Parts: sequence; structure tokens; C-alpha cells
Amino acid sequence: MSAYRFRRAHRLLKTDEFSSVFSLRQQRSNAFFQVFARPNGLDHPRVGLVVGKKVAKRAVRRNYIKRCVREWFRLNQQGLDGVDYVVRAKTAFTREQRAEAVTALQALFAKLARCRASSSS
Repeated sequence: MSAYRFRRAHRLLKTDEFSSVFSLRQQRSNAFFQVFARPNGLDHPRVGLVVGKKVAKRAVRRNYIKRCVREWFRLNQQGLDGVDYVVRAKTAFTREQRAEAVTALQALFAKLARCRASSSS
């Protein structure tokens, strides 16, 4: 399978996919992000991104935020179960704040994993 197909298969793209994750309302948030989660019944996780113009007016900054989140997801998807995630940016961050934002994102994913583990037990 080509790298392009691999990436597309692990992303939420359609409105219905986003809506199904939002409807479950299992979410955690912090200063940088709000992460929604919903089991997807697949053997791999998928991610969708929402970065609005209110967060970052310029497309360059919105795209930078999305690239950072996608890269974190790519590097950490082996530890994630078959769950659909929607990551919504709440505030923009710069290159200097990237490490702090990635740490915050990682903490949210860990909180959601603990929440799912306790509810399934």
C-alpha cells in the first residue's frame, strides 16, 4: 500500500464521520486543544482536525497547527486503539510553544485512554 493511501485511511474526512464523534461527547480539553473520542470498530485509530479562523487568522498558522498534530499522531498511533479522534485547536501556538502544545496534546490522549479503560472495566 502506498504512503498516500495509508495516511488517508487514518484520517477523518467526511462530515458524517466528524458528527458521529461529536455526538458521543466523550471529550477532554486544556488550554491548547479539545479532543473528542469515539470507538470506531476498526483495528487502527483515525484522526480529524478542526482549526478555525478564530484560532489563527492566517492559513499558514492553521496549517502549522494541523501539521504538528498530524505528526504527533503519526508517531504515536501504535499505542492508540481503534478509536476516532477529533482534535480541535483552542488557541494558536508558535514554534517556541510547540513542545508545550505537544505535551498538552499527549496528556489529553492519555486522559481519554484512562477514561475508556475505566468505563470498559
